[in-house]
Amino acid sequence: MLNERQETSLSKLMSKMLRHSPEPFGLRLDASDGSSTLEELLEALRKEARWSGLTIEDIERTVRHCEKQRYEITDSRIRARYGHSHGKISYPAANPPVTLYHGTNVKAAPRILTEGIRPMNRQYVHLSEGLHFAELAGRRRGELVILAVDTAKAVQMGVVFYVAGNEVWLADEIPAVCCRVFDHNNGGT
Repeated sequence: MLNERQETSLSKLMSKMLRHSPEPFGLRLDASDGSSTLEELLEALRKEARWSGLTIEDIERTVRHCEKQRYEITDSRIRARYGHSHGKISYPAANPPVTLYHGTNVKAAPRILTEGIRPMNRQYVHLSEGLHFAELAGRRRGELVILAVDTAKAVQMGVVFYVAGNEVWLADEIPAVCCRVFDHNNGGT
């Protein structure tokens, strides 16, 4: 059984393999959904000396304990839910909740409020149904600012929202007029 530090380390390596660069590890991902069999991932991970004794149960436990819920296991296949920087993964379009949230920092917020939310070096803009995931994402980048996205206005402007699972939503970009700073103290206004 892996300890918390080992699970974090394994999760980071799985992220590299499933989200960013599978090829150097000899891992081939399904072109349509970015998935791999658990066995293929296990085999690739075991090639790394540190992980030679790894089991599928270790991978499954790491997936369950991942705070950001980055991974999904379905029918003996595993994939990263979002954040891919290789081959664009398709997700089902869906009707989002009335408000979605985006975590960023004080330096980026003014630019976003004039230019909109763009994917930058990612495939999609990442949004969340609740504040928890937005806060996790935004805190990594410095002093936290949460933006609230008016999804009805965005849909009227032609934005298509995709559901990535576990409260994570994606879009190609969000126009600035659909974004506002979320103020925790005034009920979000």
